Amino acid sequence: MSKSNIAKLEIDDQTFELDIIEGSEGERAIDITNLRSETGFITSDTGYKSTGATRSAITFLNGEKGILRYRGYPIEQLASQSDFLEVAYLLIYGDLPGKEELESFTHGITRHTLIHEDMKKLYEGYPEKAHPMGVLASMISALSTFYPDAHNTQLHPEQVNLTIRRLIAKSATIAAWSYRKSQGFPIMYPQNRLDYCANFLHMMFALPTEEYEINPTVVKALNTLLILHADHEQNCSTSTVRIAGSSHASLYAAISSGVCALWGPLHGGANQKVIEMLEHIRREGGDVKKMVEKAKDKDSDFRLMGFGHRVYKNFDPRAKIIKKVSDEVLNELGVDDPLLEIATSLEEVALNDSYFVDRKLYPNVDFYSGILYRAIGIPTEMFTVMFALGRLPGWIAQWKEMRDNNEPISRPRQIYVGPTERDYVPLEKR
Repeated sequence: MSKSNIAKLEIDDQTFELDIIEGSEGERAIDITNLRSETGFITSDTGYKSTGATRSAITFLNGEKGILRYRGYPIEQLASQSDFLEVAYLLIYGDLPGKEELESFTHGITRHTLIHEDMKKLYEGYPEKAHPMGVLASMISALSTFYPDAHNTQLHPEQVNLTIRRLIAKSATIAAWSYRKSQGFPIMYPQNRLDYCANFLHMMFALPTEEYEINPTVVKALNTLLILHADHEQNCSTSTVRIAGSSHASLYAAISSGVCALWGPLHGGANQKVIEMLEHIRREGGDVKKMVEKAKDKDSDFRLMGFGHRVYKNFDPRAKIIKKVSDEVLNELGVDDPLLEIATSLEEVALNDSYFVDRKLYPNVDFYSGILYRAIGIPTEMFTVMFALGRLPGWIAQWKEMRDNNEPISRPRQIYVGPTERDYVPLEKR
């Protein structure tokens, strides 16, 4: 039986026909673009769980089958064979770059890693313990004041490309400097002889008094982490970037809004929650089996963080990759950390417990990424910043696609449930 390309909606004694559209991977949607103008009705979908806000060619995600692809390329292939800047180019421009294209893209980013010296004064205005995400969001927004041409609504492609390179380059410097500021350490200027990930690690951990040795295993792990976080379809922060950008706000402003959305603990803070959970288990004596039983008890308020996923109803494909990388890094560094031992035990118990297996509550990417970040020395308050650096190419790609497609300004509707019309009462009569 062939699929119909029309859906029929009956309201009272009228029938309306709505087009059914189909994506390249077979996902089907009912087009309600003209629903309000034709029927006077709108749909109600709190949280947009069943709403397709756009048509995008960037990322395909199938949560039931555990599939994640960037521009058609399986995440498994990209994580094992590519590097972060090549994946960034793929997401933003649609295809894997040729050798000269990649060299030009990489060079364009490398030569823009410095930030204006006046921006250093802005760091001096933040409290000593300012959260790095707050600093990252405000400093990215501040970039727009140093490069006002980015506000031009009729952007030339060359100007867009320059802004993209500046943003990718300078965000890493801003992020690393925000950490240095919080620790009272002297800032480390970028080294253009280093690749993107090695340079970031240098700015984070080097000291001006001695040579900093770059560990290639750690660089590889960071590359993989950033690739795995580079895009994830129309999530909260990505939708925020597209909505902000739909007003023709500059790329800097749109990305800053995405950073703020990611900052929320329900979105980008999950890997930090994993470490906090492990700390809690340690304080409770480190009895993993006991804590697993508490997590299964409906009357207990204890929850295992980093297990299961809102979208993936199978194993998170990113988790399989990062699990392997985590093992390599832990073996290489020989890290002696009680939290990592607890995490290993917790993973083993949960993966062999029918309660979790039957419910497909597998460890997700947040479980392993938190462990890996901790192992390579990234402090907990920087976890969400690392997420933002990884997601940056995806946000840029989504913004660029939205602008290239000339999408209209986003304007969701609502169902009003407040008071009906009432008369103003003067203050003396209230």
